[in-house]
Amino acid sequence: MDRKEENSEVIALTQALMRCASVTPKDAGALDVLQKNLEETGFACHRLIFSDEGTPDVENLYARFGTEGPNFCFAGHTDVVPIGDADAWSVDPFNGTIRDGMIYGRGAADMKAAVAAFAIASRRFIKEGNGAFNGSISLLITGDEEGPAINGTRKVLDWMAEKGEKIDHCVVGEPTNPNELGDMVKIGRRGSFTGYLTAIGTEGHVAYPHLADNPVPHLAAMVSALDNLVLDEGTEHFQPSNLEFTTIDVGNPATNVIPKSAHATFNIRFNTHHSLDSLEITVRERLEQVAKERGCHYELECRKNSAPFLTPEGEFSALIVRAIKSRLGRTPELSTTGGTSDARFIKDFCPVAEFGLISQTMHKIDERANVTDVEALTDIYADILKSYFSKDGC
Repeated sequence: MDRKEENSEVIALTQALMRCASVTPKDAGALDVLQKNLEETGFACHRLIFSDEGTPDVENLYARFGTEGPNFCFAGHTDVVPIGDADAWSVDPFNGTIRDGMIYGRGAADMKAAVAAFAIASRRFIKEGNGAFNGSISLLITGDEEGPAINGTRKVLDWMAEKGEKIDHCVVGEPTNPNELGDMVKIGRRGSFTGYLTAIGTEGHVAYPHLADNPVPHLAAMVSALDNLVLDEGTEHFQPSNLEFTTIDVGNPATNVIPKSAHATFNIRFNTHHSLDSLEITVRERLEQVAKERGCHYELECRKNSAPFLTPEGEFSALIVRAIKSRLGRTPELSTTGGTSDARFIKDFCPVAEFGLISQTMHKIDERANVTDVEALTDIYADILKSYFSKDGC
């Protein structure tokens, strides 16, 4: 098979995946498409359905070629976000239309093309060596990355641990590049902490404020106090932590009633200066100070979403950088910027880095990826495998 045919194969698989309307938590056949391709290569596939109270069931796939270590894992997801306004799209968002060298549709950037690149890069590497190499290649693919992330990667990893399935290094195919392929590799992520704040007052008539206790000014003072928090100035690898309010609600349609309570939600993206527990202490101390000054009451519910992590620079990150530089002629930045991904779960099991396509159109109308970039990404993943399983690999 020549390189042109191989590259068309990755685009065909990308299109096949994109034609499955796998909006979280629906699979819509996406994992069937991927499993068929992997089994043709010789992967042993395990379909895993997980459940949890209050969340939809989710299908996942763990596939492995080989039985020995080291086990190099590609991780990602086939679920996508909703399309939004269908009439605003210039193409069918679930067709994988190619136009002017770009493949359009939901999941093009985030991240069905990268999943296809995993499969085709693995096939190429295995076939070129006739399946003979010291170690294993695996794919961990979830249908729950864009949703609550409860019945996906985290539970697959737990299942793997129970079965004695060990992974040694992992590349996650999230779209990491701001502008051009090869711009950036993610070697860590900030943590995420969400707070649900309620200021509690006493309901009453606006004409008789002495008989009530208005929670809105109390909440405003608490919001101001938290908004003025300077958490840190960043680290060598992380930008400064930031606290952002995402909503303030009272839910009071009456103009002559002082409400009983007022609510605000905030999220903190934080670096390794903090832990989830230390942040809760910091936030509660500031709120207690305001409550004492104002003589008011509040409630705070905390959701400790994820801790920050950093994969130290070393041979693993250097191997990825070399593969990118060899193919594209540019040296990527090693970064921890952006949101979060399922790498936050994988980091507890092995060193993990993220590298995929360009992020500019993910979750947007007319999401798209450059066909040439998809083909280059496949080459890079294949080169990573060659280096990893060579004598001078990790």
